[in-house]
Amino acid sequence: QVQPVESGGGLVQAGGSLRLSCVASGRTFRGYAMGWFRQAAGKEREFVAAISWSGGTTLYSDPVKGRFTISRDNSKTVHLQMNSLKPEDTAVYYCARTLEPLGKNEYDYWGQGTQVTVSS
Repeated sequence: QVQPVESGGGLVQAGGSLRLSCVASGRTFRGYAMGWFRQAAGKEREFVAAISWSGGTTLYSDPVKGRFTISRDNSKTVHLQMNSLKPEDTAVYYCARTLEPLGKNEYDYWGQGTQVTVSS
């Protein structure tokens, strides 16, 4: 089964930091932009950030802009550095491949997700 694998979630106090990683190996992901989404309990899944295949272009949602940084350090791994975390950042975080050069839509090949919990 082809899917990315997320890791790095956990429990952190408000104001703290976490770094999520997403390993997406194989030809399925080569040449594609990748993105992070999150889904809080009882809410719809929402876009968080995306990065182009080259890593040179990024896109963020307004709630995380200035606090989160998306990066990729090779052709397989995408990171999401999350700083100044707030209780409202609590959610399951997913990474996925996008068919767009960079955007919020056309995502497929989703991972299983990693839980992030921010305590107040």
